[in-house]
Amino acid sequence: MADRRPVGFFDSGVGGLTVLRETLRRLPAESTIYLGDNERTPYGPRPDAEVVGFAIECVDHLVRRDVKAVVVACNTASAVALGELRRRYDVPIVGVVRPGATAAALSTRNRRVGVIATQATVRSRAYFTAIKDENPFIEVYEHATPELVPLVEAGLLAGPEVEAAVARSVRPLLGGPEPLTDAVFPIRAGEGIDTLLLGCTHYPLLQETIVSVAGPAVAVIDSATATASTLASLIEIHGLGSDATSPRHLQLTTGDVAAFRRTAGLLFGDLFPSVEPVVITPVGGREGS
Repeated sequence: MADRRPVGFFDSGVGGLTVLRETLRRLPAESTIYLGDNERTPYGPRPDAEVVGFAIECVDHLVRRDVKAVVVACNTASAVALGELRRRYDVPIVGVVRPGATAAALSTRNRRVGVIATQATVRSRAYFTAIKDENPFIEVYEHATPELVPLVEAGLLAGPEVEAAVARSVRPLLGGPEPLTDAVFPIRAGEGIDTLLLGCTHYPLLQETIVSVAGPAVAVIDSATATASTLASLIEIHGLGSDATSPRHLQLTTGDVAAFRRTAGLLFGDLFPSVEPVVITPVGGREGS
């Protein structure tokens, strides 16, 4: 029997819309609810306990709206809160770390994978562990890139400022004259990565510039696409597929609706036109929208 309940998504801002976009391509009959916690973005610089609390509050809200599954479309929350979320809720929950790690492990040929992500994601070592689980012989170079999320949230995807920030973020992983040294496996000159995993759902929106900086010898892996594939498999396994001919899609933001709509429109056109405000209060408090 078809299940027409929506799939819930949440992220610290607009970046998780990259996962939602891929899901709509892969599962066009599914209805969705997306929650962007723009008021508290970015999550990356925050302490882990604070991120876990925010994640619980966001999933609480989605569960109250009777979603049939939840996608944690935020790498930082996936890295530090996924285990707690799965213990807390009965609905299936998908994170973005494991699908991206699997895709990166399959892609690399020289067994050197770079990961660019937020400070909290790097601190969690979630990608390091997940990639090593796939192939323990891969050298994993994680690099915190805090400049990139604010650019995307501001709608800046191209231009000199973006190019300079991406270059500072990516080039240390390429084995050039100033290679990455603050990693478990320091990169030596001439021994750079051949696979770059975008460890934040905001980063695919900068993919054109990232690919240009990384060069043709480096495969750039987008965890959004891999996560949509994982969600499709989960829905099939659990018999949760929808047969709706006119699915409904709702976007919610804890921040400014006009700013969210403006940024989403700039990044995605008219794909996500319906945006509503929502107020999320701390766990145990009253919540409204």
